[in-house]
Amino acid sequence: MDLQLQGKRALITGSTAGIGFASARELAAEGASVVINGRSVDRVETARQQLLAEFPQANVRGVAADLSTAIGVWSLVNAVPEVDILVNNLGIFDPQPFEAIEDEEWFRFFEVNVMSGVRLSRQYLPRMKAANWGRIIFISSESGLCPPAEMVHYGMTKSAQLSVSRGLAETCAGTNVTVNSVLPGPTRTEGVGDFFGKLAAEAGQTLAETETDFFANARPTSIIKRFIEPQEIAAMVTYLCSPRAAATNGAAVRVEGGIVRALM
Repeated sequence: MDLQLQGKRALITGSTAGIGFASARELAAEGASVVINGRSVDRVETARQQLLAEFPQANVRGVAADLSTAIGVWSLVNAVPEVDILVNNLGIFDPQPFEAIEDEEWFRFFEVNVMSGVRLSRQYLPRMKAANWGRIIFISSESGLCPPAEMVHYGMTKSAQLSVSRGLAETCAGTNVTVNSVLPGPTRTEGVGDFFGKLAAEAGQTLAETETDFFANARPTSIIKRFIEPQEIAAMVTYLCSPRAAATNGAAVRVEGGIVRALM
């Protein structure tokens, strides 16, 4: 299937690894011009070179910017003033007991996970509307529907993303601009791998045993009973970025392995 993305300009935040990098890779494979983003100049350049090694003809830029601050967002927008596609992928997580989460952590999670996307969307959405074409994707989570007891602050930010995404879509009525959320389930990203590697070492288990225990006890409603691979999320992201997904707007699209049991 031709996703008709040739020449579209895409910015993917937090895209040096994980879902962000996989999404950048899929978009580059479809012929889109891609901007890689992360905080570290070295990591951004490494990711850019990885894409170019696989797709030598691709148009891939790298812009290092810390999007947890308004200043960082402004620096990115100044470097990349026009995009057709914005994938708000940047996000952090950290399992903590609710009682141990200080005010500063609540605000930090909100700044990174929610406000980075709000600020970027506020800059790019009017330009998309003026051009009468654009795509904004928020990478939320099934935790936005089923907030986890071990990460209440994280779940809060993912629920907020769903609200922002739907609200922005409402402002695009009658245009060719769409705003959607994607809800991954537990995904085998770099951060998740490090965290579960530590858990396995502490429990004296193999990584496979720890993964099995996690889906048996912490996420028992999962149908696939495994971590999702980043490229599986990226496939949905890339489709939603395409002209072929024009009738999908204001949606929260689940790619979570069946954890959420509700039909709607």
